[in-house]
Amino acid sequence: MVNRFVIAGTGSGVGKTTFSIGLMKALLNKGLRVQGFKCGPDYIDPSYHTAVTKRVSRNIDSWMLSHDVVKTIVSRASEQADVAIIEGVMGFYDGKSPLNDEGSTADISRITSSPVILVVNGASMARSVAAVVKGFQTFSHDVNIVGVIANQLGSKSHYEIVKAAIEQECQIPVIGYLQKGAVPPLRSRHLGLIPAIERGELDPYFEELAQAIEATVDLELLLSLTEAPQLEQTTVLFNPQQKEKVHLAVARDEAFNFYYPENLELLEAHGAVLHYFSPLRNEAVPEIAQGLYIGGGFPEEFAEQLSKNELTKESIRKVIAAGIPTLAECGGFMYCTEAIERRDGEQFNMLGVIPGKVVMQDKLAALGYREITGVEGNFLIKAQQQAKGHEFHYSTYQGDHGSPAYFSKGRFRAQQEGYLGKNLVAGYTHFHFASNIQLVENWLNACLEETK
Repeated sequence: MVNRFVIAGTGSGVGKTTFSIGLMKALLNKGLRVQGFKCGPDYIDPSYHTAVTKRVSRNIDSWMLSHDVVKTIVSRASEQADVAIIEGVMGFYDGKSPLNDEGSTADISRITSSPVILVVNGASMARSVAAVVKGFQTFSHDVNIVGVIANQLGSKSHYEIVKAAIEQECQIPVIGYLQKGAVPPLRSRHLGLIPAIERGELDPYFEELAQAIEATVDLELLLSLTEAPQLEQTTVLFNPQQKEKVHLAVARDEAFNFYYPENLELLEAHGAVLHYFSPLRNEAVPEIAQGLYIGGGFPEEFAEQLSKNELTKESIRKVIAAGIPTLAECGGFMYCTEAIERRDGEQFNMLGVIPGKVVMQDKLAALGYREITGVEGNFLIKAQQQAKGHEFHYSTYQGDHGSPAYFSKGRFRAQQEGYLGKNLVAGYTHFHFASNIQLVENWLNACLEETK
């Protein structure tokens, strides 16, 4: 048995991230090795897990990935760790559909056989908090909610009232709480929290959070409640293959850092040698590159600096013009257009390899899972091949789409999307390569063919 548990919430904003990173730091302070995971496709929360634990946090998603892949990711990443903490997404039962649990935190807790600690907002409630917990307990009979943490309480006496009600009515322990204002909130912007990579030194914040949690959460009780069976690695997907080496340049810095670790590791397992460079620091694409990967991020927040970095811009234009197979996802797609227009109307010139511009707006432009089908001429996902991914952005593209890169289907729409150029695949959708390993093979084979 190992210690592994899910931090679930009754809804978004209830404090899952606060307790996840606070518990990570508090357990580290006890001398334990902690591994973080995040349910769903979010890139930002895992950046905080990684900053706290100094171990790369992983996304696990039961809609984009098979159950075997989810279990393998958890097993691989938890090696040499004493405790695995899985931060949930939205409310405990919220996932792809309102009619089932697929893609939800509840689903992940079942797949990984992980006990659940439920975080509830107890503000302005007393006995009613027990009714909320009871509802989450009885909604599904095959989840294992083993304890509760109460957030946003008014005082210690408020906690005693909430604790007594929950423990009497639900027969599970309340292991601790935080009072309202006990810790400073993390700063956020349009896509959620500001990624840890942009925040600088966070250790003082993590320590303050850990001290608050250590004072009001029973860590020994938490550990006694959260023993779970060791998971087996049931797929060889990530095992190194004997393949010809392919040199792949990857843009990575504060502006471009939305990459699933598994995407990069799958590329490496199939022969890629990754060479990182920073557009924000005006670094050129490494000359050895046979392929180029520009992931998502926040180019709009660094648009002025990116617009001035001509060395980077010219080097990217050169390799794209030469036909080096290039994938540009979301922020990378935005960077490839002629300009980014901010909310104040100011425009900054970008690469200009895709006609048109992207315009930032105050309201969400797209959010959700995507089923992706390839089209003719797409080196990454060929015609009729399928993969899974997601979109999340506040900008819209204005220009000539030219040839679409793929067919994208979400809950509310199905349409051709993206931009397809000469060995350039660009669009707002983030692909998860573990949803179809053929994408990795396609990309690396295209790189080899183009540079023969």
